[in-house]
Amino acid sequence: MATTTTTLSTFEESLSALGVDLTRTTVDDFADTLDDIVRDPAVGVALPFDVEYPDSVTVDPTPAALERATTGVTPATYGVANYGSVILPSTDSGAEPVSLYPELHVPVVHADDVLPDLPTALDHFGDAARDDDASVVVGTGPSATADMGDLVLGAHGPKAVHVVMLDE
Repeated sequence: MATTTTTLSTFEESLSALGVDLTRTTVDDFADTLDDIVRDPAVGVALPFDVEYPDSVTVDPTPAALERATTGVTPATYGVANYGSVILPSTDSGAEPVSLYPELHVPVVHADDVLPDLPTALDHFGDAARDDDASVVVGTGPSATADMGDLVLGAHGPKAVHVVMLDE
C-alpha cells in the first residue's frame, strides 16, 4: 500500500493543478505500469532505480529513434511538492533530449525523493552541483507558451507530462 504524507499529497495536488497525471507504482509493477502509460514509439534512458523497462521502451535511443519517439522516459532526481515540479538530472546518456523532444514526458521519481519545496530541493542538489559540476532542468508541467497569442502546448518541450512515482 502506498504511503501518503503531507508532502506527497501536496505533490499530487500540485501536479493535478498543472494538468499532470500521476501514477504511483511499486518496483515489481513498474514495467506493467509504464507499459500502460507510454505511447508508441517510446524511448528512455537508464534509471537509477532497481526496475526493468518494458519491451515497449527503447533504452539509449539513437538520434533517429528519438526523432520518431512519441514518449520519453527519464529519471527525476527530486519532486518539488509545492510546485508540482520534477528535478531532471543532466546525464551523459542524454536525458535532456529524451525529456524534451517527445510529445509525452514520463519522469520517474521515488516517493522518498519528493521534497516539500524548491529551497529544500536546491539544498539537496547543491552539494552535487558544486562537487560534481552537475546541472539539472526543473520541469513544471507541459511546455506552454502564449508568446504569439493563444496558449500553445508543446512549443518548447513535451505537450503532456505523466509522473510515475515509485513507492516501496
